[in-house]
Amino acid sequence: MADLPPPNTKRWVVRRKAAVIAALRSGGITIEEACRVYQLSTEELLSWERAFETHGLAGLRATRVQQYRRSLRVRVPRRIAEPVR
Repeated sequence: MADLPPPNTKRWVVRRKAAVIAALRSGGITIEEACRVYQLSTEELLSWERAFETHGLAGLRATRVQQYRRSLRVRVPRRIAEPVR
């Protein structure tokens, strides 16, 4: 638990997210404890874990999360998505 970020953490950089994920995986903290201590939702923590499993540390970067989420969406052909003029 010494490697975990402080409870008042507001800025979640890759290193801090990775520390929480490592603690969850090793049993150092439960998901319920992490949610309570860091004031995060279960969905947020699980999204970090999925991003890490799929893309490694790069998946935990905030700018990358948006790119990865976009790549999972079904792409609509441009001619259908354009408004009628």
